[in-house]
Amino acid sequence: MSAFILYAFAGAGAGVIAGLFGVGGGLLMVPVLVWSFQANQFSPEISMHLAVGTSLAIIVVTSLSSIVAHQRKGAVLWSIVQKLAPGLLIGSLIGAFVAKQLPSAWLGRAFGIFTLLVALQMAFQYTKPLLTNDGEIVSTNLFEMFGIGTLIGGLSSILGIGGGSLTVPFLTHRHLSMQRAVATASVCGLPIALAGAVGFILIGQDVTHLPEGSMGYLYLPAFLGMALFSLLTAPFGAALAHRLKDLQLRRFFSIFLMLMGLKMLLI
Repeated sequence: MSAFILYAFAGAGAGVIAGLFGVGGGLLMVPVLVWSFQANQFSPEISMHLAVGTSLAIIVVTSLSSIVAHQRKGAVLWSIVQKLAPGLLIGSLIGAFVAKQLPSAWLGRAFGIFTLLVALQMAFQYTKPLLTNDGEIVSTNLFEMFGIGTLIGGLSSILGIGGGSLTVPFLTHRHLSMQRAVATASVCGLPIALAGAVGFILIGQDVTHLPEGSMGYLYLPAFLGMALFSLLTAPFGAALAHRLKDLQLRRFFSIFLMLMGLKMLLI
C-alpha cells in the first residue's frame, strides 16, 4: 500500500509538471522510481533501466492528457510537430537500444548532469528567431529539423523523459514564447515516449532478474499507479502554464530542472 501511495503522489505531481512545463514528467518520475526500486531491493543493475522504461510508458498517458488541454488553448504549433516527429520517433528507438549498453550507474549520473546543463541553459538563454509574427516557421530545412528531432528523441529515450526539457529550450532559443513552446513540446513528447517505451520493453525481454510484474523494462504496478493520477492532473498544469507570465514560467522551469538534477547526482 505504501508503494501505491508513493506512485499516486508522484504521478499526480508528474501530471501537473507535464502540463505546466511540457516535459512529460519524467524528470520527477525517474528519481522517484529509482528510490522506490532501491527501497524494494530491486537489483541495482536494472533499477535505472526499469525506471526509464516505466517512465516513458507513463509519459504516453500523461502526454495525451496534456495535449488535449493545450490544444483547447490553441497554443500547439502543429507545423513544428510535423517537422520534428520523424526524427523524434527514430531517435527514440535508437536511444532505447543505446541505453541497454550503458551501466545503470552511468545512466543515473548522465541524467543528473544533463538536467543541470539544461537548467543553466534556460536560466541564461540566448534566443534566435524561429517564427514570423503569423506563427509560420522561418526555417523549412527538413534535414535540420529531422536531425534535431533525432537528437532530442535519442537523448530523451536514454534518459526516460518526454523530451520537453530539450524541446522547450530549443523552441524558446528560437524565440518562441514559453506558453507555445510548452504546448508544442507536450505533443512532441508523445512519439518519443511511445517509441522509447516499446524499445525498452523489447530490450528487456532477455533480462532474467526483473521483478514480478515486469514486461521487459516496464514495471506494471508503478505504471498503473502513476499513469492514472498523472492523467487526472495534467490539465491543471496546462491551465496554470497559460496563467503565468513568460519570465515566471521560464524561472520556475529552470529551478525545477536544477533541483531534479542535483537529486539524481546525490542518489
